Amino acid sequence: MKIAFDAKRAFYNNTGLGNYSRNTIRLLSTYYPNNEYLLFTPSTLKSIRFERADNTQIITPQSFTGKLFKSYWRSYLINSQIHYEKPDIYHGLSNELPYGINGQKKSKSVVTIHDLIFKRFPELYKSTDRKIYDRKFKYAAEVADAVIVVSQQTADDIQEFYKINSGKIKVVYQGCNPVFYNMVDDKIKSEIKNKFNLPDEFILYIGTIEERKNLLGIVKAIYSNKIEMPLVVIGRKTAYFDKVNDFIVVNKIEKQIIFIENLSNTELPAFYQIAKAFIYPSIYEGFGIPILEALASGTPVITSEGSCFGEAAGNNSVFVNPFKIESIAEGMLKVLSTKETRVNMIIEGRKHALKFTEDKVAENLMKVYEQIL
Repeated sequence: MKIAFDAKRAFYNNTGLGNYSRNTIRLLSTYYPNNEYLLFTPSTLKSIRFERADNTQIITPQSFTGKLFKSYWRSYLINSQIHYEKPDIYHGLSNELPYGINGQKKSKSVVTIHDLIFKRFPELYKSTDRKIYDRKFKYAAEVADAVIVVSQQTADDIQEFYKINSGKIKVVYQGCNPVFYNMVDDKIKSEIKNKFNLPDEFILYIGTIEERKNLLGIVKAIYSNKIEMPLVVIGRKTAYFDKVNDFIVVNKIEKQIIFIENLSNTELPAFYQIAKAFIYPSIYEGFGIPILEALASGTPVITSEGSCFGEAAGNNSVFVNPFKIESIAEGMLKVLSTKETRVNMIIEGRKHALKFTEDKVAENLMKVYEQIL
């Protein structure tokens, strides 16, 4: 089988869609090595370096216009190269497909739609961005032969907002990198603690520092309930950071909130495993990979009620109301209160995480391809 991917995010996004794209390419090329994998990207100049198997091939624009207008190539001109390569499957890994893809008689198309948060919470997005996302997502969902979603919640959203036939929507849960399932050596943990000057015990937050992820809610809960354990925050800062930082400075808790940026993925497992608990009271997600990473690492998880969080976190995590500061605080105190509680959460959490191992994810993806061929 010849499988082509819209791989731009794999080459140019460090987190989120980039991780999903790189993981998908890696696990399929590993578990199904007899296939040929084409990675369509508008460029590789100054791109992220990631390990690729011998059965992968990079496809970049060949025409002068395509090289000059990369976004136009990805949305339109790419069709001529898809027609030339004649893949059995063309898979848009990040919510979109090229316009006119349904004219490809030799190739079936698949799109992964990760979430419709911009439809659920439009106030969190600029009007122009919402219109662009809506046009692209709706088109891709309508013309694709199969729509892969990363949670049942996203499947329900696609049916509600775009009226897509449920028969072509396939839930294929994400996996996380296998490194999170492996215990980090104590010596490496010690080196990480020294390198980043970490406290002996802390609560961990990982995620972009944006309003939807609700870091301010965590900080307010810590302050209002006098929770003394430090909070380590790992994530890219946006304008929302200023709002969080203002609260921290005004209430003089700077020493308790530790911000870390530009952390390598190889160092992340140690942070999870050193942490006393992982907290993720996001307002809405498509899936929530950090939740799965924490569970696989043996870290108790505190996350939000509703949305996809139950799917990602399982039955033995602690669920809170992300809109209520007191609920977030109660969740933290519950996990931190007794060792017995944490041990049970760790054991059951790792069991739940085993449902999302990469061999199962690869198998489920391949089933979708085979069903539409």
